[in-house]
Amino acid sequence: MRRLRDDGRDDGGKDAAGTDDSGADAGGRDAAGTDDGEGRGRVRAFLGVVTDRVIETAPRIPVRELETLRRQFPGLGPEEIADRLVSAATKGSATVGAGVGAAAMMPVPPAMPAELAAELVGVASVELKLIAELHEVYGRRAPGTVSQRSAAYLTAWTTQRGINLTKPTTLNAALGGQLKRELRQQITKRTVRNLPNLAPFMVGAAVGAVMNSHDTARLARRVREDLRKTQVPWDALPARGIAAPGDPPDALPPAPS
Repeated sequence: MRRLRDDGRDDGGKDAAGTDDSGADAGGRDAAGTDDGEGRGRVRAFLGVVTDRVIETAPRIPVRELETLRRQFPGLGPEEIADRLVSAATKGSATVGAGVGAAAMMPVPPAMPAELAAELVGVASVELKLIAELHEVYGRRAPGTVSQRSAAYLTAWTTQRGINLTKPTTLNAALGGQLKRELRQQITKRTVRNLPNLAPFMVGAAVGAVMNSHDTARLARRVREDLRKTQVPWDALPARGIAAPGDPPDALPPAPS
């Protein structure tokens, strides 16, 4: 007969009732594992939806050509115009962050995934427009149609660098599996950083504005550093005539809601 210890357990590591030391229930472990799996599945689905929305939005972002920018900022050179563009973009991304952060502060906040998705897509749109117009200012406009250029600028946003015009990006290649994975990784980083903005009882508006403004300014610095290395003077740029029949205008009409 096995002798019970003072603590009620026998020498085999079980208590008098025969329960295992861990006290863990196999069913509980299975349930926890299922919950974790479902949670990861929801996160993957959320990131996939946001990634697709960013890709769909990119070709519809209105981008000003160099000629338009020079008319709007008469007498200014490339660096001065670039400074103005960065200033406007940082204010724009800050506004998006403040609006979503303030919504999260409401007594009954909206669905957080919807608010977070709106912020991510909104900031991405501001920064994609900035990237495209910086390439215009520095004489490094991406070649191709609107869709092809937007794919190239998506790559620049994903890598946080200026595009390499010596390696033309086709639409199919740019929107292939690798770019989508990298785009999802970039969105994941933003999601992790922006989650505190959506927590109730925090100063959501202020936090969201500062973080988004800081991220946009950092992106602009990196892209401008790359573009300065291969900058083309304005007087050396070829004259742009009327668009070819197969080359659509710079901005597509808004997508139906």
